[in-house]
Amino acid sequence: MTAPAVVARDLAKVYRRFLHQNQFRTLKSALLTGSLLSDLTVDQTFTALDGVSFEVPKGTTFGVIGENGSGKSTLLKLLAGITKPTRGSLVVDGRVSALIELGAGFHPEISGRENVAINGIMLGLTRRQIEERFDEIVAFAELERFIDAPVKTYSSGMYARLGFAVAIHVDPEVLLIDEVLAVGDEAFTRKCLDKIGEFRRRGKTILIVTHSLGLVEKMCDDVLWLRKGQVKGQGDPKRVVDEYLTFVAGGEEALLASKQNHEAASNGAAVEEGPESRHGYREGRWGTREVEITGVRLLDARGRERHVYVPGEKLTLALAVRADEAVEDFVFGIGLFTADGVNAYGTNTHLEDWKSRQIQGTAEVRLEFDDLRLVEGTYLLDVAVHRRDGTPYDYLRGQHSFRVKSHTKDVGIYRPSHRWSFSGGVRLDPPQPRPELDLGEE
Repeated sequence: MTAPAVVARDLAKVYRRFLHQNQFRTLKSALLTGSLLSDLTVDQTFTALDGVSFEVPKGTTFGVIGENGSGKSTLLKLLAGITKPTRGSLVVDGRVSALIELGAGFHPEISGRENVAINGIMLGLTRRQIEERFDEIVAFAELERFIDAPVKTYSSGMYARLGFAVAIHVDPEVLLIDEVLAVGDEAFTRKCLDKIGEFRRRGKTILIVTHSLGLVEKMCDDVLWLRKGQVKGQGDPKRVVDEYLTFVAGGEEALLASKQNHEAASNGAAVEEGPESRHGYREGRWGTREVEITGVRLLDARGRERHVYVPGEKLTLALAVRADEAVEDFVFGIGLFTADGVNAYGTNTHLEDWKSRQIQGTAEVRLEFDDLRLVEGTYLLDVAVHRRDGTPYDYLRGQHSFRVKSHTKDVGIYRPSHRWSFSGGVRLDPPQPRPELDLGEE
């Protein structure tokens, strides 16, 4: 079995909150009283990591994912030796290079050349090793013309590129990466990814903290999911990423359902048009209520009510309606809008040549979309029943919404069925199969 490069056991990191009443407390006074943390109450501390345990075998690429504030960057700072754990043990075997805060040790008043030498020594290189690698570092950063200029004259992109170049050429056994791949234009980012790929092929151990789930699925052998400082999941990248996406979608689901339940309760009686919002899109409810919409449900292919879908899924819009007295002139309609009020689609039974006969008592009206071809985003629904001349019986505008989630980040509104083909002197590698986003599991 491959020996571990990193072993973490019951790792915890507790920070002291800044409190105004304690701002003049000195290190000397804290040491004399016995501890920096033990006499603090719970509301005076913040636990960034709590009981985190994992192992990273040598030569593997290990991903860390999670929401903002989940403890990802704190974990990398512990691994880099920037800070020490409050509790637990952490062992890292081998020279570490951390791409966390690129160029954090650069001195702005001296040249890039001098900063490369100083940073190289800080990262464990000898002067001879720095001299041997200097030209390669400068060429990788694409700063040949500016290497003798003071670093304070560099743009933020130049500054970060030089920091990346120094860190990547230390040739570490363990490489730590924290959301620092966007350090230049697309070509430079590709060069950074190629360099990381080279590290993988050479059997280096890599730990990546990122919000790019596609990068995690493509590059990582194992993934750790952190939430509020604790381990939420760990293991196969596709499985853990799917669990994370399902969790995020579930939170959106609960939020949308809660919002719509609240709005439904607050719209029990007819109201005038709501305040103007979303580029002129008005939200509200109005009409005579001779025919009333008493419920709106969004159903998936299994008949379950959901508010988060993926492209290609079946979506059924189910309207519960009621007419206390018989009505012969009626039209059912829907409108679909983006979150900023752009009309994506609209139709009604009259436009599609359905002839109304009569409605009385309770009934259900369903509109089925067998193949939901929308790009990722939030969509608002108008649902209505009205006369053929447009006089509204009951019009609900913007009272219901749903989200579409997708691995593919295309733009616009509509995602038509399509395929690519190539001929002649062009070659491309086909995309890797992506795991399905199954947002409907209980």
